[in-house]
Amino acid sequence: MPTVKDVIVRKPTAEEAKTCKTWPTWSCPVSEFEWEYTQTEKCLILEGKVTVTDNPDSGRSVSFGPGDYVVFPEGLKCIWKVTAPVRKHYDFD
Repeated sequence: MPTVKDVIVRKPTAEEAKTCKTWPTWSCPVSEFEWEYTQTEKCLILEGKVTVTDNPDSGRSVSFGPGDYVVFPEGLKCIWKVTAPVRKHYDFD
């Protein structure tokens, strides 16, 4: 089973950034919620600050914010903690 250590956080290439702009957007206010990925998700964070931890808690977390390109693996069970309202482009494989 994937964990947050399998989440990829990096800056997008110019081509990736261009492609991301064609994807739909999603936004969320400051909140905390459980999530399970049934598909791989790629996203480009436009605004906000998020920390994702394993569910159940492993003591590991990953944080990301504006300008980050993030890939969440299929099968990841996690808790999203949105500490600043988030807006992102996203796509599922």
